[in-house]
Amino acid sequence: MQELLGRLRALDPTASQGLRVIACFDELMAGHVGTDGLLSAAAALAGRPVGVRRGSEVMGVRVGPDGRRLPPGPAPAGGLIADDVQVWIERDDERPGLNDALILERLVLALRMRYDETVPMAPRDLALVFDDTIDPTVRRDAATRRGLPSGTLLRAVVAPLFAVWRTHPAGPEDVVATDFGPVHAAVVPAAAEVVASPLGIGIAVERDDLALSFRTALVALRLADTADERVSRADDLGVLAETLADQPIRPRMDADEEAVARLAGHPWGIATLDALVRSTSVRDAARMVGIHHSTMTTRITAITAEFGFSPLDGWARTRAAVALLRWRVRTSRVLELPAPASTPAAG
Repeated sequence: MQELLGRLRALDPTASQGLRVIACFDELMAGHVGTDGLLSAAAALAGRPVGVRRGSEVMGVRVGPDGRRLPPGPAPAGGLIADDVQVWIERDDERPGLNDALILERLVLALRMRYDETVPMAPRDLALVFDDTIDPTVRRDAATRRGLPSGTLLRAVVAPLFAVWRTHPAGPEDVVATDFGPVHAAVVPAAAEVVASPLGIGIAVERDDLALSFRTALVALRLADTADERVSRADDLGVLAETLADQPIRPRMDADEEAVARLAGHPWGIATLDALVRSTSVRDAARMVGIHHSTMTTRITAITAEFGFSPLDGWARTRAAVALLRWRVRTSRVLELPAPASTPAAG
């Protein structure tokens, strides 16, 4: 199916969108994700709250697009009912989204599998393992329940719910809520090869430090938002990965980030700044972006004016690099579900 998805993406964006929904639920069911995880995935895909009601229950379980539970509420009319399970998507108007029917179909199928007593329900322990505000004993117990060994190196890997997986994670996985929205997260051995697009791969740690690996994986994923960089490894950033992971995104940009934002208004701004902080010389940077040395010199003058310092002077290069990375993490759109193609009105 993943190969079919790749072939259809260029031909029919609407069909591709539908297959992404199927791929998402197939991956989650393969990972034995629990009820809240499935509801989180459906809500994120729909961009609206999703609910489920079983049997004679009056109040249903509701989950928002951010992956967090909402107050229980009565089941509305409609939705999709299969046996004793009713699922629905809450929209402000009566017009369903393009893939609402498919999302509900896959959701109810997955939930019925989870509710089958012959299928063991996977506990939602990864959210505990990844939360270093939780007591360490609770985290260790959760890690043990998910079969994570001590004394060995592990990594967290994260991907959007619509990611295309080529190699399935060989470890426990779940949908985990983050400040940026729910993600498909897994823990794998440090040397394991996991292939997906987009994908963020965290640093290698022992199990007590998986919260840090998860945060660096999330940073890496937020940086995997360009056409030529769909897999990002925290290892490639070294200590910068931990620095970015431990610095929460503030509501307002600092002065250096604002300078990067202004440079982003130029067609050449971000690519040129990226080349400067990665290269070893001005000529090397000019070659990276395919421009003449004199043109690069002119651009450096403009960049210096925006920052108030030259990005080539000593620690200023690191300062500019960190500002660029923080701006990219802040403005990343990697977790946004690709918009389906609009259907022309009949005329």
